Amino acid sequence: MSVKLSNSDHSAMEIRKNRQSKKLTRCRFVCFYSQVLRPLYRMCIIILLSLTMTVLSLFGISRINAAVLDETIRIAIVKSSPEVTVAGDGLLVTNESGYPLVMSLPATVKLVKGALLVGGKQFQRLTFSAPAAVYINNKPYRGLAELSVADKGILVVNQLPLEEYLVGLINCEISSAWPIEAVKAQAIIARTYALNRKMARMTSPYHLESSVLDQVYEGSLVEDSRARRAVLETEGEVLTSGGAIIQAFYHSSCGGRTEASENVWGASLPYLKGVECQYCLSSPTGTVWEYKLSLKEIEERLRAAGHNVSGLYDVKPGPLNSRGRLKQLTILAAKGGCAISGDQFRKAIGYGLIKSTRFTMKNYKDEISFTGSGNGHGVGLCQWGAKQRALDGFGCAEILSYYYPGTELKKLSDISGWQQD
Repeated sequence: MSVKLSNSDHSAMEIRKNRQSKKLTRCRFVCFYSQVLRPLYRMCIIILLSLTMTVLSLFGISRINAAVLDETIRIAIVKSSPEVTVAGDGLLVTNESGYPLVMSLPATVKLVKGALLVGGKQFQRLTFSAPAAVYINNKPYRGLAELSVADKGILVVNQLPLEEYLVGLINCEISSAWPIEAVKAQAIIARTYALNRKMARMTSPYHLESSVLDQVYEGSLVEDSRARRAVLETEGEVLTSGGAIIQAFYHSSCGGRTEASENVWGASLPYLKGVECQYCLSSPTGTVWEYKLSLKEIEERLRAAGHNVSGLYDVKPGPLNSRGRLKQLTILAAKGGCAISGDQFRKAIGYGLIKSTRFTMKNYKDEISFTGSGNGHGVGLCQWGAKQRALDGFGCAEILSYYYPGTELKKLSDISGWQQD
């Protein structure tokens, strides 16, 4: 017995066959993808990643030494302040025990009865960190900011990776628009100086100050691409003597001849004997400067610096040292007259007024005129001299070897022991 199918039955059968065919096709594709395409896809990703890492390594982008990566530095950015304002996006706040705190921002932290007072609660230490920057008194800083109770107020320490610190420092000390070899020289000596100070102050609350007492640093406010380039291209490089990191002192302008370290601090170092330097004489800070001060003002500044002087009527220059700088001055007064070194006098009167110890004096009745050249203590690298040498075609290594004779440029990863020079 035969059954005759209608047109609708034929159509339904065809639809079922097409569906089954599509399922088989999808199944075959999935099996093919699983067996062939997926391994090929993975292989392509691996090859692409390998090529990317190779290209990055060729350009030095991924080349980070472990010693550099792990190196941090602590900078005192606020000292002895009665209050500090803290702000920032996404701030994590912890107390002295490391417990996270909920705090309304911006926050004003005050010193009250030997404790940090904020939000009606007292703490001994507060730590603020953020993905981008922590704002301390409206200035942005990378890393974290630690507030603690100091003898005369609140101490704020910025802790961050050494290399990030250097990027923020460059435009505080010089201009990143200078020839790149001069900027790279600045990066190397700033890194060297910072690490030397860190070794000397390992047990202190901080390693460096953010002023001319150490190195000028204003956080991430003045970072730029050229400063970052100079730090990256000299990554981990420091100056050494006898295998140890040197005391890499530097200054703005020497005025024609750099100073020997023993003439300033009493310690003689083989790489800081002083060199001839005519390169800075055309710079704004290398030209002659002049400043007049009344005898009354000089007396007040000396007294504020701890010199018990009364009735000052004259200041007489003493002998010059071996580098042509004023070694000593005589303070003539009705009471408390004394001899004072050129550096002590400059510190008492003010570094911004008496810019170097390379000066002469003239007495005009009730005031004294100071005329000099150069800017700074004169020891080590002359920054304006380094700029001119870079313009003359010298590389950063040649610049550094001139101002620090006998030293050797090394990578941190190649230095064993980390012994202070």
